[in-house]
Amino acid sequence: MSSTSISSLILFIAAMIVAAGVAGTLVTTVTDVSSSVSTQTGNTADAIDTDIAIISDAGSDAVYDEDDEDDGDDGTVTLYVKNTGEKTLASDGTGLDVLVDGEYVSSDELEIEIHDDDHWRSGAVAELEIDRTLETGEEHRAVVTKNDSRAVFEFRT
Repeated sequence: MSSTSISSLILFIAAMIVAAGVAGTLVTTVTDVSSSVSTQTGNTADAIDTDIAIISDAGSDAVYDEDDEDDGDDGTVTLYVKNTGEKTLASDGTGLDVLVDGEYVSSDELEIEIHDDDHWRSGAVAELEIDRTLETGEEHRAVVTKNDSRAVFEFRT
């Protein structure tokens, strides 16, 4: 009779150890999933609150200024980008990705000036000056991206 009790006690203790191990693993996994969901939610909220639009006139001669061969400067592409979202964006262009004809524009080739404001608030316009020589008489495309908000601008030189 006592051998049956001891066997049952050993099986009960073994079952408790296995259950504790499974519970510990589940708690760790649930914590990791919860952290990932929280991070993704924050990123999604930023993406929803961010929206930009390129408001430059594609037919204007002000979009592209050819290089002056006398001083050796590159040409300049000038884009006016309006913050149409609810979030204030970094006025120094942090997190802003710019492509011209599929080529990435580095921060060395990009100057940003916010018009009529110190911060790039909702409704404010930023002037982007991009040092880039383009083929004349061709179609070109500029893409500006910030937090999954993408604005595409097509123009001719």
